[in-house]
Amino acid sequence: MSTIDFRSDTVTRPSSGMRQAMADAPVGDDVYGDDPTVNQLEAKAADLLGHESGLFVTSGTQGNLLAILTHCQRGEEYIAGAKAHAYLEEGGGGAVLASVQPQPVENQADGTLDLDSVRAAIKPDDFHLAITRLFCLENTFFGTPLPMQYLADARNLATEHQLQFHLDGARVFNAAVRCGITPSAIGGMFDSVSACLSKGLGAPIGSVLTGSSDFIKRARRWRKMLGGGTRQVGILAAAGLYALEHNIERLSEDHENALLLADGLLEVEELDVQENVDRTNMVFVSMSESKLQGLAEFMGGRGILITADENPVRLVTHLDIDRAGIQTTVDAFKEYFRKAA
Repeated sequence: MSTIDFRSDTVTRPSSGMRQAMADAPVGDDVYGDDPTVNQLEAKAADLLGHESGLFVTSGTQGNLLAILTHCQRGEEYIAGAKAHAYLEEGGGGAVLASVQPQPVENQADGTLDLDSVRAAIKPDDFHLAITRLFCLENTFFGTPLPMQYLADARNLATEHQLQFHLDGARVFNAAVRCGITPSAIGGMFDSVSACLSKGLGAPIGSVLTGSSDFIKRARRWRKMLGGGTRQVGILAAAGLYALEHNIERLSEDHENALLLADGLLEVEELDVQENVDRTNMVFVSMSESKLQGLAEFMGGRGILITADENPVRLVTHLDIDRAGIQTTVDAFKEYFRKAA
């Protein structure tokens, strides 16, 4: 039985074309800076995101941590959403490893942070208080792109208060495709961007941190300190390069499949499907607690993998799920609720 895996867009398997690119990749020693495939990936990502330079890192978590380490000094502070990955789900690395204090601000329903609340969170010049140095946003946020006008307003706030401006762009390419703009239109607003290659784009590992040449030079030093210096890593960088060259525009297929899934699940009376006019590749559904119990096991028995520990249940489309898989999943949900009736 083939598996239809909705747990995340990180569960994809490298395609045959990507595997061939990895096998054929010319490599060097990246610590010496002479791995040509890594250098090509970093330049490609920087150009796509509107920056001078890039740095290949193992994960989005490492990319965000390097941004905090590079933008801030010990005892300073970064502002991020209370539900943002960089604050909530990266092991407290900013505080523990960078000694930089997080200042969370509550996310609004669309993922934005109220800019008046951000302004109020910026510390005055008082030696009792941490110095606010960095303002972080996340795009997409639970599958929703942040509005471009909001990003421009946030950029202006950062400039006004002399804050560095970082984007956790784990799914920034989804945001760009959904908005019909280039990734650089988003990335160019920020001082730095951490963009994942393994979320949606199909690479088995990696993110790229981009920014100015000086910023990346300093981030590279921090990466070495964290044990992130790698050798013939062009074999992995080749997967990321293939992803950037082949798998960005096709993200629209994932968005279409997510819409198809949401429309199909609307036919299930017992499900509350979260509306989203700017949906990318995520569908959120809720149901009664009694129906939630046993759902994942039932789906797993039909070759459909989901995480259903609590409401809402997140279903993520990606390049390993086609339209037939969407229909199979809708049919399985309908079957489950018929049996549970």
